[in-house]
Amino acid sequence: MRSANEDWNPNLYLKFEDERTRPPRDLLARIPLSHPRRVVDIGCGPGNSTELLAERWPDADLIGMDSSPNMIAKAQARLPAARFEQGDIASWQAPEGTEVLFANAVFQWLPDHPAILERLLTGLSEGGALAVQMPDNVQEPSHRLMNEAAAAGPWAAKIGHIKREELPSVGDYYNRLKPLCRHLDIWHTHYYHPLDGAPAIVEWFKSTGLRTFLDPLSAEEREGFLADYGARIAQAYPARVDGKVLLRFPRLFIVAVR
Repeated sequence: MRSANEDWNPNLYLKFEDERTRPPRDLLARIPLSHPRRVVDIGCGPGNSTELLAERWPDADLIGMDSSPNMIAKAQARLPAARFEQGDIASWQAPEGTEVLFANAVFQWLPDHPAILERLLTGLSEGGALAVQMPDNVQEPSHRLMNEAAAAGPWAAKIGHIKREELPSVGDYYNRLKPLCRHLDIWHTHYYHPLDGAPAIVEWFKSTGLRTFLDPLSAEEREGFLADYGARIAQAYPARVDGKVLLRFPRLFIVAVR
């Protein structure tokens, strides 16, 4: 579930498709099912993660779901043979016979997502797998500086206080999910993405984390906010020997087998 005033922009999201597809590829590699009958990509976005599922399990009944009509349209054009549906993850139920629930970078938007993960996991039959990846980056400069820029300019009142909650601890996820499954694998990976300067970092987050900051602003205010944020990013992410900047991106992974 991705909530915002405006629909998501698939083209902006896919500007960094290779980098964004690495985590779902790493998550997929740890799912211990060889021939699942039905696979659902929860929060499928523009279909880049769904495409990985189709490549691994070409004979599975593959369903992608997302809250964004734009993302669904992009994903359907990319994978005409798959089924896609619009839905609200908070209340969504997996179709009967689903054996893999795959969720790439979606549950971090839901404050009560541990309870949703419990519900989805208990809905799987024995041997089914719930595989989840979430950004764990709210303490990174990229996100801390969003709030600093929001509070520093004439747009502060319009933006208000925006804060994505930190993810629960690994121990919390373990305690909640382990009693419900026979196998539980939880790990962190820190990706270091070499990008073409500070403006590329700003562009990366314009399609995700910055959206809630930008949505309330006029075009002129957005320009001012992005300039302020970009200047802060340039200070926090210095150029390396080849002129690139390194965007450190921590992510949490969970694979639970019922």
